[in-house]
Amino acid sequence: GYIDLSKRRVSPEDVVKCEERYNKSKAVHSIMRHVAEATQTPLETLYQQIGWPLNRKYGHSHDAFKISITNPDVWNEVEFPSESVKKELTHYISKRLTPHPTKVRADIEVTCFGYDGIDAVKDALRTAEANNTPETQIKVKLVAPPLYVLTSQCLDKAIGIQMLEEAIQRIEARIKESGGGCIVKMAPKAVTEHDDAALQELMEKRERENMEVSGDESMSESDEGVPE
Repeated sequence: GYIDLSKRRVSPEDVVKCEERYNKSKAVHSIMRHVAEATQTPLETLYQQIGWPLNRKYGHSHDAFKISITNPDVWNEVEFPSESVKKELTHYISKRLTPHPTKVRADIEVTCFGYDGIDAVKDALRTAEANNTPETQIKVKLVAPPLYVLTSQCLDKAIGIQMLEEAIQRIEARIKESGGGCIVKMAPKAVTEHDDAALQELMEKRERENMEVSGDESMSESDEGVPE
């Protein structure tokens, strides 16, 4: 009979889950094949002794591989065909699956026209870095008043975005105490090298504009008192 293999009747959620599982299996197979070739071990043996047992315990061996990077206990119940297989597999997993930090960024405008002025702005911005740890840090960079950029690098993008959202909340709360305000120009999100280049270009442009304004002011001051 005819079997309809189209995705039309499949829910979007199921499509995502199936594609995710397929990509995981593809990555695992690539790793297993590499280890099989490097150690001259039959691929089926690796699946029988490593891949399939991890699938049963962790839902997918790809998840077990990622966990093993920070928790080697994953391997305690695995019977490796040889020590060379264990060494090659753990080394290759570390090389292939170790996550790379994701840079997240938010753009905000912070102003205060009250008595405390710039001091209130500085004080509010310091609260963004109040919860910094050696592992997770938020940095505040001035583009040109009143525009500031918050950045952080995290292995987990969601955690990085949450950190910046909480930092913005602290800034808003502190600056409002002094009668100022905070406007989010770009909500926290993961950024690329292209975004960084665009930001650098904007900062250089603002710096040139400020220098031109300063030059005009100096010229105006030197003209004062000059007889016509």
